[in-house]
Amino acid sequence: MSNQKIIVVTDSTAYIPAKALDGLDIPVIPLWLIWGDERFRDGVDIDPQTFYRRLQGSKIFPTTSQPSAGEFADFFRQASDGADGVVGIFISSKLSGTVPNAQAALAQLPDLNIRVVDSFSTSMDLGFCVLTAARAAAAGKSLDEVVAVAEDMRDRAHVFFTVDTLEYLHRGGRIGGARRLLGTALNIKPLLQIEDGLVEPLAQVRTKRKAVARMLEIAGEQLGGKKMAEAAILDVNAPEEGDSIARQTKEQFGLSKVYRTQVSPVIGAHVGPGTVGIAFYT
Repeated sequence: MSNQKIIVVTDSTAYIPAKALDGLDIPVIPLWLIWGDERFRDGVDIDPQTFYRRLQGSKIFPTTSQPSAGEFADFFRQASDGADGVVGIFISSKLSGTVPNAQAALAQLPDLNIRVVDSFSTSMDLGFCVLTAARAAAAGKSLDEVVAVAEDMRDRAHVFFTVDTLEYLHRGGRIGGARRLLGTALNIKPLLQIEDGLVEPLAQVRTKRKAVARMLEIAGEQLGGKKMAEAAILDVNAPEEGDSIARQTKEQFGLSKVYRTQVSPVIGAHVGPGTVGIAFYT
């Protein structure tokens, strides 16, 4: 047990639902969504519903950007106020420049005790790393212990998802190893994962329904006989489908509660409407 007060912070792509926070205070730095001449702070100036309505009718494809080192310096100073240390856990450095800019900000803050952890993931895969670290901090763990908890969860958490089209990943430059699926038949629904920080293919299935069934099947295989501890179902403008998958997950894995969350606009811009997925850990 440590007497230190440790604050855990993250970025907006984690998009942790309020029910999962359960009273935890986790400061969030927003990434940027750039739409023509307009700039929006992810989850602050634009919410998912507004974003997806606009995306469907827009001829301009939005781009995204990480917070600057200066923004991070201000964010870390505010988070450090009254704290003995800060642990920042952020979106994969292979998908975004967020981690490098967070690390660059540390040079401006030599008097503050700040550690930066690369989650090598995003969405609720990142979210579970953040939650377990914040729970450890609330339980009085030291800075090193909180970092260790986050890194352990990084190795145990997974996120699988299926997209309606690879177009958004391709246009946004975040397609990773799934690039080799480009040019496949239009009726193929790709099943993807984030592995070692990059988007990688898991399987190709002919219908969305079969893709979801296969996604849950692979999740079960990934458990290796262990129990699923927590799970979150995420969706991109597909709430009814997400709710249905949450019910299936509860029944299939014997969970009393499954978190439901949307995907933040910054991630939604890269995966596209209709995406659904599951994040979980043993």
